[in-house]
Amino acid sequence: MTRPVALVTGVGRTVGIGAGIAHRLAESGWDLAFTYWTPYDLRMEWGVEQGATEAILGDLAARGATALAVEADLADPEAPGRVFDAVAERYGRPVTALVLCHCESVDSGLLDTTVESFDRHFAVNTRASWLLIREFGRRFTGAPGTGRIVALTSDHTVGNLPYGASKGALDRITLAAARELAHLGVTANCVDPGPVDTGWMTEGLRRETVRQTPLGRLGTPRDTAHLVDFLCSPEGQWVNGQLLMSNGGLA
Repeated sequence: MTRPVALVTGVGRTVGIGAGIAHRLAESGWDLAFTYWTPYDLRMEWGVEQGATEAILGDLAARGATALAVEADLADPEAPGRVFDAVAERYGRPVTALVLCHCESVDSGLLDTTVESFDRHFAVNTRASWLLIREFGRRFTGAPGTGRIVALTSDHTVGNLPYGASKGALDRITLAAARELAHLGVTANCVDPGPVDTGWMTEGLRRETVRQTPLGRLGTPRDTAHLVDFLCSPEGQWVNGQLLMSNGGLA
């Protein structure tokens, strides 16, 4: 049988949520395409993980998947179309599942956020997500009931204004897709993965978050991946137009 194709954005590091989701989908029988953007990692405190793309491609192949990596600056409004073109050229069949894990995330609040930073957050987190969903909807030719959109979101706002605000707008776009793409039989859901430390937490924040979480631990990329895998499966079809919290009970 031909494996369906999933496009996962924001897979730049082996420890990231995007990589965890891609790995799980490969195990479940999907072929993968994923995007990454090295200049973003260069700006972040964790820096670029050398050899990450090759390692992820190798890991996906070991799990039985064919995989394609596409470097894309999603702040460019032309990038989503080019990404879908690259996937179509590689696989010759449409994307069946679109999983949005990419983000721009720079901590700042109401008083210290710059206009440039605010605009970049909305360009990447909101506009690019809309354009990717639009490309998915325009190109989808799969059987009704098979298409899936899952967008990772966040409820963080205080001290993280542009990130939280742009993710809130992403929620609305994704939930609109659940209705507006109904004629295609496509489901669309948002997942808030809660506190998953992929290298951005301080030791103090880790301790405080663990203290506040009923399960007494932080989330892992695999926790999120299991939920996304279910939503993308045939069994997950009835879940549609939802904002799902996957945070270990953190209040």
